[in-house]
Amino acid sequence: MSLLLDTLRAQFGSAQVLTGPDAAPFERDWRGQFPGQARAVLLPRSREEVQAMLRRTAEFGVDIVPQGGNTGLVGGSTPNDSGRELVLSLKRMNVIHRVNTGDLSVHAEAGCVLAMLQHEVQDYGALFPLSLASEGSATLGGVLATNAGGTQVLRWGNARELCLGLEVVLADGTLLSDLDGLRKDHRGLNLRDLFIGSEGTLGVITAAVMKLVPAPRTRLAAWLTLASLCDVLHLFRSARYHLGESLSGFELMNASVQALLEPALPVRSAPWAVLLELSSGQEEERLRSQLEAWLAHELAMNPQRPRFLDAVIGQSEAQFAQLWALRESIPERQTRAGGNLKHDISLPLDVMEAFLAAVEPALQAVVPGLRPQVFGHAGDGNLHFNLAPPPGMGLPELRERHGEALTRCVFDHVALHGGSFSAEHGIGRLRREELARTLAPERLEWMRRVKALFDPDNRLNPGRVL
Repeated sequence: MSLLLDTLRAQFGSAQVLTGPDAAPFERDWRGQFPGQARAVLLPRSREEVQAMLRRTAEFGVDIVPQGGNTGLVGGSTPNDSGRELVLSLKRMNVIHRVNTGDLSVHAEAGCVLAMLQHEVQDYGALFPLSLASEGSATLGGVLATNAGGTQVLRWGNARELCLGLEVVLADGTLLSDLDGLRKDHRGLNLRDLFIGSEGTLGVITAAVMKLVPAPRTRLAAWLTLASLCDVLHLFRSARYHLGESLSGFELMNASVQALLEPALPVRSAPWAVLLELSSGQEEERLRSQLEAWLAHELAMNPQRPRFLDAVIGQSEAQFAQLWALRESIPERQTRAGGNLKHDISLPLDVMEAFLAAVEPALQAVVPGLRPQVFGHAGDGNLHFNLAPPPGMGLPELRERHGEALTRCVFDHVALHGGSFSAEHGIGRLRREELARTLAPERLEWMRRVKALFDPDNRLNPGRVL
């Protein structure tokens, strides 16, 4: 191993081969749940250096852990504790090569931070619509490797739907490049989709061409409170029908999550709250009138028992930003409140209410006083179903004594209701046993065959996903 590091330093320089304290920031995830020890951290500055590093490490048979912004939640981008894996960080590959206003696309390197990408394309009158709470740290390569979605999936889709081209380096240094950015291209099999969502197990994403959309002239946000999940789902279906393509976000939060946001809540908390977003090329007055007319329609439909209890509409761009900042602060506030057991699930909308009605009593039977903190993207069925310990119990005790039973309870109920135990956070190390337990053997076998085809020596992110 010393010979390998000497060889890498001689070829790339000491500044691109970090060890010891310099490597420490890359060896643990942001929550500290998956600490590890890397033999070294490699910091390439170009796709050619990625190719050269992978070729050189292949000669020594060393395992590689690709890493983007390191904002994941399932241990997919940090080294294990063997001290033998090399982290390949793409953070220095952050060049935006071109913003194409003609076909509304952007060609950027994998290390570009989402917030930087969003800011850059604004100057061209465009919007990069992939938005998530960690966008100040998450990188383009990372969100593609996990097929992240975030808050705008309802209108624009996941990372996969936004990707027009991909550049990937395989374990042996081979470059696969498809950066034409064509929206229609049927020249054989679409290999691109194999790498999106593969979590760095098939190849290292080094660049991509992504869709942009025209920057909306107007954005409005409204915060509504509701008495039940049934009302939330009714309101979503109504909004989807009456507001049409203007509806770009529909986020729900239960009472436990709202408690974390006090005293910053715009209205008094309720059993459920919704943050609704409209974005459009219409003038603000017209869009606001459309929103207000819809709310009035909902009140008129059942004045004795309206579907929502209270509503606040942001009156300016600053208030729009404040409402969204409140929603996006939830993960950080959960951490400050002591943390929780995290479950990233998806369900068909028509069974979501039945799922919660069944799973919450089952969880209370395991740990009385447990506090489910439920929030997420109602429009696409993705719930962040997190479990905070009851008063008087810390998260380490909850995880040690009950963590496995609670997670099994959640996932078993998800399966019974036709959902998925991993909506957008991925598999990594945390969920690989669950994948093996629940996925059809035929699907697992073909996943292993695909992995063996692209990475026959199992050097890229071994022990993750499969």
